[in-house]
Amino acid sequence: MPIADEAAAKQIILETLQKKKGKTKFYLKDFYKFLPDEKLRDVKKLVNKMVTEELLEYWSSGSTTLIGLKGLGKQHAADGED
Repeated sequence: MPIADEAAAKQIILETLQKKKGKTKFYLKDFYKFLPDEKLRDVKKLVNKMVTEELLEYWSSGSTTLIGLKGLGKQHAADGED
């Protein structure tokens, strides 16, 4: 069953990410902790949807993929996109 209140779940994710000082990228498993009552598959689908909506973005080191708020992080500061 999909997440019942998708808007509230998105808000929880965004607020949690904004509160994390000094850390801008997270593993997918971290998002599961943000919404502990939801199924892992549904959280993954929501995160993917938020990337499509450009609320979040993927970042890859080549071996690891992390997810963070769109436009935040060291790579944006270095590119002058901040």
